[in-house]
Amino acid sequence: MLYPCVLLAMLLLAEAMPMEQERGLIFNLDTGELCVQSAQCKSHCCHHDSGLSLARCAPKAAELQECSRKSLYGVYYKCPCETGLSCNADMSIVGAITNTDFGICQDPAEAKES
Repeated sequence: MLYPCVLLAMLLLAEAMPMEQERGLIFNLDTGELCVQSAQCKSHCCHHDSGLSLARCAPKAAELQECSRKSLYGVYYKCPCETGLSCNADMSIVGAITNTDFGICQDPAEAKES
């Protein structure tokens, strides 16, 4: 009796796995969908305009766009930079707490040449 139950469970899991990777209700959210934490978004940026606005998944900041440093909160006023870029921002204790350390995304290799 145990073997048919195990087989049934494996078949159900095999069906559920591909659907979970395509899109989820909580994780793997597309740009524009409501989020609470950046880990939920495909882009890894959960963005809101003000402390009272709803946060939505947004694309990461491109080169020469405004950015935020990585935040412990996981919700940003400005998205962090795309992979390979660094956020050239001043760092302050108040800015780190209020998530307002904004800067500009730059290619680290180009910044060293200047």
